Formats: sequence, C-alpha cells, structure tokens
Amino acid sequence: MDIQTGFNWLIEQQLLLSILFCGFILLERFGLKPLGARFVYKLAWLMPAAIVIANLPNTIKPLQNSNISHYLITPNQPFTHEMGISWALMYVLITAGLLIASFITHTRFVKSLQLTELTHFNHTLTTSAKTYISQHVATPMVVGIFQSKLVLPSDYNTHFDKATLALILEHENVHIKRKDNLTNAFMLLPTILLWFNPLAWFCYASMRRLQELTCDERVLANKTTHQHILYSKALVNCAAATPAGLMAYSHYGDKKTMLQRLTNIKHSGSSSRLAKGGLLLVAASMLSTLAIAEQPQAEGAKEEHISPIIRIEPHYPAQAAKQGISGSVVLKYDIAANGRTKNISVIQSKPSDVFDKSAKEALAKWEYKKSEAGFNDVLVQLDFAINSEVAHTDLIERIKVSH
Repeated sequence: MDIQTGFNWLIEQQLLLSILFCGFILLERFGLKPLGARFVYKLAWLMPAAIVIANLPNTIKPLQNSNISHYLITPNQPFTHEMGISWALMYVLITAGLLIASFITHTRFVKSLQLTELTHFNHTLTTSAKTYISQHVATPMVVGIFQSKLVLPSDYNTHFDKATLALILEHENVHIKRKDNLTNAFMLLPTILLWFNPLAWFCYASMRRLQELTCDERVLANKTTHQHILYSKALVNCAAATPAGLMAYSHYGDKKTMLQRLTNIKHSGSSSRLAKGGLLLVAASMLSTLAIAEQPQAEGAKEEHISPIIRIEPHYPAQAAKQGISGSVVLKYDIAANGRTKNISVIQSKPSDVFDKSAKEALAKWEYKKSEAGFNDVLVQLDFAINSEVAHTDLIERIKVSH
C-alpha cells in the first residue's frame, strides 16, 4: 500500500504544482525584460518551498463523533477515494521505464562522441575540467553529470576565430562552474516523476532556457558592445550547427530560443528593482497564506474532518446475500500516525455476527493521510443492503455495501 499512498499524494499535489508551473512559465515568457533572467531563474526555488509548506504536518486532535462524514456506495458506484492499485503500478512501471530510457540514452550519447583528450590546449580555462575533441560535435559543449568534460569539435581552430572561441569557452566555463549538467539531471528527475503532467515538461524547458540566458548574462557582464555583437553572432552559428541534444545537457537552442537569447542580450541590465520587489512581496504573501492555511484550527473551531485515501469495500457475505439479509455494523477504531487503522472493534451490529467479520477485514485495509498524533475513537457505520433502500441515520458515518 505504500506505492498506492505515494501515488495518491502525488495526485493530490497536481493542482498546486500546475499553478506553480503556469506562473513560472509565464514569468519566463513575459517577465524577463522587467525582472531579468537570473532573478526569474532563482524564483524556481519557490516551487519546492511551496510544496514543503503545503505538506507541513499538522498537530491533529482525536476526532470526535460530532464531525463524521457520510458516504454512500451503490452497486454501480465504486469508491471515489480509492485509486486502483493497477493505476499506481502502471505509473511506477512507466516512470521506471522513462528513467531507464534516460540513463541508456545518456550513456549511448557519451559513447557515440568517441572523445579524444586534448593535451595541448592554447586557450586558458578557469576550471579544472579536462578538454576533449570529437568529430561528432559541431560546437563546444559540456558533457558529464558528476565530472564535467569540455568537448570541442575537431576543427575548432579553423571553425572559430580566437575572439569568438574565447567567448564561447567562457560560456561553457560558466556551465562547468555552476555544475549545470548536475542541476539539469536533478530537474529532470521530478519532471519524469510528473510525466503525466504536460506543464511539468513545459516548466522544465523554461528552466533550461533560463539557464542559458543567465549564462549569457554572466559572460557578457562588463563586456563591450563589439563583444556583445561578436557573442550574438557566435550563438547564431552554434545554434545552426547544434542538433537537438539530451535533456540533461546544455544546448544553444532552436530558432525561437535563440531569438529569446538575442533579445535578452539586447535588453541586458534593464531589469526593474521595483518589479522584482513587487513580485517578491506577492510571492511572500502567497507562501504566508499557504502556510497559514495549513496550520491546525484554533481550539474551539470546527473539528477537522478526515477521509480515508484508500478504502476497501467489504465483501457481502454469500449466505446473507442468498437469504436476502440486510443489516448494519458500527465499528470503533484508531488511526495511527502512519495512516493505518488499528484497535478495530464492533460496537453494535444488526443482525448480530452476520456482517461483523467482513466489516472488520475491510476496515483493517483502510488508510488515511499520515499525521503527527493520529486519531482516536473514530466511529463508522457500514450499511449492507441488498437493494438501494437504506435506513437513514445521522449518528455516525454511513457506508452502504451492496451485493
């Protein structure tokens, strides 16, 4: 059930994640001029912060009988709270397949480069990364996730002039110093975990573009106008010769991305402090509101309602179904901090001992969200009905189980 619980939790986070993804994508598309690429890139940290805040544990008081919800299940209405284990297993299999495919693709790509270490390199590098040449690349690039390697095309001496090559190497040096390939791998992991959410992939693409934009800003800081023009021309040449690369490696981008980079170079240094401060204020307010919303209610407030995230329908006893017997079972149980039910006991049943065993076996498989203190003395009524007519009662939670 741990896989099912994790899958349910992931589904519960999709609304918040989708809102965060949309906000980040919009900022990357329309907020670069007033905010700057580096500022927007750093805002990505707000997404995991929001997820952490949204899932802060609450101090949960024992549930009282005065606040119990009611559920009704008919023969044609399955449990809405239970996502079938088959969906969870399917998710795990697809995710594992994507992770394995990414690893294999990465390994094959590095091997296909057929790298040859360059022992005599005239240009100065500010990093300790080793330099290699390859006949299978058209532009300089950095490979390796944990140990970066600078790869140059075999004809780099004739393909680039010294000034252009110096700027391109400075660009790659920034990637190496910041360990961008490792960052990309860490960003790709949650993206694969959220493979079913298209906004996650768009957000990942936005972060990759911002990574290149921030790298451009670092390179062009304190550079002359002539160097800006030379660097822009070098980007265009590299983009034209660069095929679609691996998702974990930095690339020069397609035509649309290149236009965005050239526009950002043109407007570099024009960001507004007022816009940055206003956006930070809005972000801080939203996070504070989210944190307050997740806090336990004050004493005397309405008691917290709980619902199982996994609830198994009891089996209708065959003998009772054959004889057309209907009835109800009232059970009392506790919910442990890990969300499992325990200390299950029958308080009342009618008729006696007919549905007790089936009800207890099903309740033992229920699961709730994890909490700090758990819940004590929770009551539930399971109504076993041959037909759709069920006697109504408002004393405790009522679930109809149909044959």
